[in-house]
Formats: sequence, structure tokens, C-alpha cells
Amino acid sequence: MTAAIIIFICILLLLAYVFDVSSPLTKIPSVILLLILGWSVRQFTLGLNVHIPDLNPLLPFLGTIGLILIVLEGALELELNQSKINVIKKSTFLALLPMLLFAFGLAYFIYFWTNVSFKLALINAIPFSVISSAIAIPSVRNLREIDREFIIYESSLSDIFGVLFFNFIALNEVINGGTFGTFFIQLLIIIVISFVAVLGLSFLLSRIKHHITFAPIILMVILIYAVSKYYHLPGLIFILVFGLFLGNLDELKNFKWIDKLRPEKLNKEIIKFKEITTEATFLVRALFFIIFGFLIEIKDIMNIDTFLWAGGIVIFILALRWLFVSITKLPKSPLLFIAPRGLITILLFLSIIPDQSITLINKSLVIQTIVLSVIVMMFGLFNKSKA
Repeated sequence: MTAAIIIFICILLLLAYVFDVSSPLTKIPSVILLLILGWSVRQFTLGLNVHIPDLNPLLPFLGTIGLILIVLEGALELELNQSKINVIKKSTFLALLPMLLFAFGLAYFIYFWTNVSFKLALINAIPFSVISSAIAIPSVRNLREIDREFIIYESSLSDIFGVLFFNFIALNEVINGGTFGTFFIQLLIIIVISFVAVLGLSFLLSRIKHHITFAPIILMVILIYAVSKYYHLPGLIFILVFGLFLGNLDELKNFKWIDKLRPEKLNKEIIKFKEITTEATFLVRALFFIIFGFLIEIKDIMNIDTFLWAGGIVIFILALRWLFVSITKLPKSPLLFIAPRGLITILLFLSIIPDQSITLINKSLVIQTIVLSVIVMMFGLFNKSKA
């Protein structure tokens, strides 16, 4: 039985690799194929009456690890220099403002339609406001470098802003001046922790001579994130700072203290670290979406009651995106269509405690919104290639 499970998992992950490799050619986002693969496995096991234990508890775990690795992978790819200031400004603007407007706009409709409190409506609306870097980044590898870079910045920042926004609203019973003061104090604390931890981890990365180098670094990154999350600190900022620091070490060579990190040796280790992070991200992301697909039922996809809401949400996403892409004078094609919902939407939806959940926002609506937004992205990416 153990051998059969190992064989099955290996086949699934190899298929996920094939989907990932073929995605730029077929223009079909690998997440769609992974969801279909997971759903097909469920039908196969049901047909053979094979008992599969409840996999629901795995989703938050894999989603959290996937989020850490995805943001880290994206941050390692980003360059910070004078030539990037414009794209950083525009991506920050497009990641933050449409998200806030969308969340408050959708919350108003939920509040009007269901008569729940506006705060509850907002908590349930925020998961749909975040662009999924887990889907967006792998889907744009075939685009021009400038478009690809913009999407990496925007989707990574959207993940961070979305998690911060959700936690701020969901974890505070009363929102007032004191709440904002506490939030900014937490922000300052995590920034200080980030710089100290980044220097410490970078020092270790440049000094470790043991044949096992990267596993302890990745484990410490996850540990720092988990501890910061336990104390309600915005841990994703640490992940972003760590990735940006390692990815832009060459830009810091003018500072004398950088010499203590042995930049020549550290650069070689960073290249290897990027490769390990990319490989780990692929595995975790693939497992997450396969398991999520496995847990999908036909009634979730075919739920007519939520389909109109899902369609309305995607139209709202596109309308806001068209407005802000126009304001920033960015090319509408393909950027207009690259705003998929995915891992973060699922993760935040699963984070809503029972006392804060509402009937309208359910698994069917989440699945339909994700699928529709990914299909829109798929059609938007047709006939787009590297320049």
C-alpha cells in the first residue's frame, strides 16, 4: 500500500511538471489542469471505492508554506535600482488601491444583500480582492520582461497587502485610532525584526560549511514567519525583505559592512538558494491545487445560486482593473486580464472563523470565482509572447 501511494504521488507531481512546462505553449494556466487532475483523482478513487482520509486540514498548512515560498521566490527575482522606481510605484499603486476599492465595494453589496454588519461583510469580501501570485507569476513566464516583472511586483505586493488588510479587520473587534496605532507599532517591530533576521540569516548562509546549507535557512525563514504570525505581526514583510536583500546584494556593495557577509561566496550560495526555492515552490503549489481540486465537488462548480455572484465579482475585478491600468497608462493587453484569484483567496477564506462566516460566501463562490478569473486570464494571454 505504501509503495502504491508513493507511485501515485510521483505520477501526479510528474503530471504537474508536464502541465507547468507545457503551459507557455498551450496558453492553458497550469492551475486549471491541476484542479482538473485533482478532481479526476477523486472520481477515480470513488469509482474504485478507495477510502481517502479527510484532506481538508492539509490545505491551510500547504497554503501557508506555499505563500511563504511564493513571496520569497518572487522577491528573489525582483531588482531594486533607479531604473525600477517607476515600475515599483505603479505596481504598488495597482496592488493596493484597486484591492481596497474592490473589498469595500463588494462588502457594501454583501451588506446590502444579506443585512449582516458591514465589518462581517468586509471580512468576507477581502479574500476576493487579492491577486494570486501563485497563479499569476507562473502564467506570465512567456511575456515580455517588463510585463513579467510588473506582474511579479504587483501580485507579490497584493498577497502581502491582502493578508495585512484581512488580519487588521478580522483580528480587531473595534477599529479606531488606537487600533491603527497598534498596527503601526507592529509594523515597526516586524521591520526591525526583519532587518536583524535578514542580516543573521545572510551571515549564516555565507558561513555555513556543512553539506546541508539551505534546509536550515528555509526552516528558520518559516519559523520566523510562524512566530510573527502567532503574535499577529505582518510576517510576510520579513519574507519580502529577506528575498529583496538576497536578490539585490550587488546593489549594496558600496556599504562596507556588506564585506562581512563575504558577498562573493554569498552570491554563489544565493544562486543555489533561488534554485532550491523555485523547486520547493513548484512542489508545494502543485500539491496544494491538486488537493484543492480533489476536494471540489460537482455541486460546488454547478451551483447556480452563486454563479451570478461569481460572474459579477469577476466583472467588478475587470472594471476596476481597466480603470487603474488606464490611469497608470500601462498596456491594457495583457495586464488587464492578469488578476487571477487563487491560493490567497482560498487561504483567507479558510481563515474566516465560524462566528465571522456568512452563508453567501461559501466554497462554491470561491471555486467559481477562481475558475472564472483564471479563464479570463487564459484568454487574455493568447497570442502574447516574449519580446
